[in-house]
Amino acid sequence: MKSATLVIILALAAPAVAAPKVKEVAVTVTAKGFEPAEITIKRGDRLRLVVTRKVQRTCATEIVFKDLKIDKALPLDTPVIVELTAGERGEHRFGCAMNMIAGKVIVE
Repeated sequence: MKSATLVIILALAAPAVAAPKVKEVAVTVTAKGFEPAEITIKRGDRLRLVVTRKVQRTCATEIVFKDLKIDKALPLDTPVIVELTAGERGEHRFGCAMNMIAGKVIVE
């Protein structure tokens, strides 16, 4: 009985480890490009982009984060999930495969 009590006490005394926050952002590909084109996130948090291409005639038929080695096709009118964890402070550029239409994730 003493060991069971000790386990319960230790479990209650252990500090809670906070899970990283998940920031979900809807990104739409329009005739203007990626909207929003700039997304800010805090270092250590997770980012979930829900990217939906709404136009047929665009170069942005995929989303590419070259530095993070992420490359996902963007079928028309189909939400695509892109997830990443914000590491070092700075910027991560994303764009179409030709890098003509672009945006960025800013890590604070």
